[in-house]
Amino acid sequence: MTLSRSSCRHIVQTPHSAGHAGHTCRAVLAGAALLAASASSQAVPWVVQVRSAAGAPIAGAVVAVQINGQPTKAGAQTTAQMAQRARQFDPYVLVVQTGTAVSFPNFDTVRHHVYSFSATKTFDIKLYAGTPANPVVFDSAGVATLGCNIHDRMSAHVVVVDTQLFTKSDASGAATFDLPAGEHVLLFWHARLGSNALQSKPLRVGNNAGRSELTLVGID
Repeated sequence: MTLSRSSCRHIVQTPHSAGHAGHTCRAVLAGAALLAASASSQAVPWVVQVRSAAGAPIAGAVVAVQINGQPTKAGAQTTAQMAQRARQFDPYVLVVQTGTAVSFPNFDTVRHHVYSFSATKTFDIKLYAGTPANPVVFDSAGVATLGCNIHDRMSAHVVVVDTQLFTKSDASGAATFDLPAGEHVLLFWHARLGSNALQSKPLRVGNNAGRSELTLVGID
């Protein structure tokens, strides 16, 4: 429930209780403000530093966090886009939450035939221009590798995670989140690992800002 000063006007007052009601109202508002401040302070900045086996920072790694290890799915209206420009997919790696509907607009002057044979999502959008009428709903977690039947050099990946907390590591290898304290699950993937399976490990977050080290074994 949200409390405001207008809420306090509904407190019934008598001539003898008006002063007390005013103090009560101020106390309620002060308490609500403290609760709001407490709620906003529950999440702390957390950096996951992604490195290779040799210790070098790795950019472009998919990193996601399942709060308390509980999977969640996207809302019914959640959408994303995997475009085709200059005979390439854009972006090369698209990260979405499970249940997201992905459209495949073609901005090229040539037609494309987009497909995936991956277990995570198998689909086939035959030769087309413009934007197909029906998006593809990615309803299972994992990695779907895309291709084009017309242009063999075109490839991309849709990484599907059971959480809305996801990002890709930046040029310094850092993936930054705001996370509540607790025992969570860290999910991660990179194209150079050569697998379409998401990997996972436990993630413990304290009450203060912190960081975790993530080494991608298999990338030197």
